[in-house]
Amino acid sequence: MGIDYTRRPATPPAAPPAAPAAPATAAAAPTPPGGAAAPAVSLSKVTLTKSAPSVSLTKHGGNRGLLRVNLNWDAKPPAKGLFRKNTLLDLDLGCLYEFTDGSKGVVQALGNAFRARPRNSNQDLIWLDGDDRSGTVQTGENLFINLEGLPEIKRILVFALIYEGAANWAAANGVTTISPLNAPPIEIRLDDPRDGARICAIALLTNERGELTIRREVNYLNGAQRKLDEAYGWGMNWTAGRK
Repeated sequence: MGIDYTRRPATPPAAPPAAPAAPATAAAAPTPPGGAAAPAVSLSKVTLTKSAPSVSLTKHGGNRGLLRVNLNWDAKPPAKGLFRKNTLLDLDLGCLYEFTDGSKGVVQALGNAFRARPRNSNQDLIWLDGDDRSGTVQTGENLFINLEGLPEIKRILVFALIYEGAANWAAANGVTTISPLNAPPIEIRLDDPRDGARICAIALLTNERGELTIRREVNYLNGAQRKLDEAYGWGMNWTAGRK
């Protein structure tokens, strides 16, 4: 188990809403139509690679409604050696965010930071649907972004963290699927792993004058959330934490 970090908030976090209306909507996230046009070879899926690392969601037709980011992985990679047991891999999906009002933070299971909203707002813009501790949930972990609040979003960095188990991304065989509303899904495979790295920056979403762009990162870092913050210049304070 590695040392993981939770953000030390500058002010006490707001109490969670009594009725989680947003996640109820998230559970009913629609499946993008397979026949929609996409700026890639496949008409049903866009795969971001090293040679084609980015896509404009605005031009892609998916910059409105609910955006779902799904992380799936092999929870039980093959054991090495005849008498060695399989070690479960517990991956956590999360994101660093920055809103146009200057507020920033992290959405993750660690520290129960499951939701994020701008200042002076009563509506969540980003949330997690839960924490798959066993790795056996077929749907993996899901992060939702409400793009109806796009003018309030500056940038979002989606990441995955190996919370428990060996730092072996090759064995995890992780894949992230970003599903916009009314547009083909976007796939990012967590390939080219780095030995010993516990955290991986998956994708960076940026809002430039109303155009939302997704860029593949797949950047493995030796460390945890603090290293991710430093690498992308988020500028937050962190403290050690556990689930």
